[in-house]
Amino acid sequence: MAKTLLEIWRDEAYGDGTNTRERAKLWKDYFAKEKEIYAQLLEDHTRVTEGTVKGLAEQFGTDIKIMTGFLDGIDDSLRKSNGLDKLKETSKVKLDIDPEKLYKNMVAAKADWLYNLPQWEKIYDEDKRKALLKEQRMSGTVVKDKKIQRNDPCPCGSGKKYKYCCGKNA
Repeated sequence: MAKTLLEIWRDEAYGDGTNTRERAKLWKDYFAKEKEIYAQLLEDHTRVTEGTVKGLAEQFGTDIKIMTGFLDGIDDSLRKSNGLDKLKETSKVKLDIDPEKLYKNMVAAKADWLYNLPQWEKIYDEDKRKALLKEQRMSGTVVKDKKIQRNDPCPCGSGKKYKYCCGKNA
């Protein structure tokens, strides 16, 4: 059975499909084109872009492989996933971007070249962008409750030390 576009992309970008030098060139080309595509999409972020994979590749001036990688990267930031598992050149895709999700996903990916694009200034003011940035960064932070020590007051409110109350059998 022939590989899907997504499988080909992932093999070359992450797996065994290329050597280190080829993979580095692939990512360099990808990041340059990715920035251009996002800049165009964010220019009119309310517009839903639709077309075939091949058609979108032509529209954005790239090849099928880079467009497949782009679709893979943006899929979590769309209002509805395109179901990339069976992607072909003739598959119809819809880029209905959720700007807040997209911004947070760019922050999560540490893609500052994307979440600092000037087009974001037209979508969110500086305070909103800072709030989204902070919210996304805090979402990965684990806050542990303070551990109760044996000589601390018991949290049940009895007034006794923890070791003589609820911690007695612990």
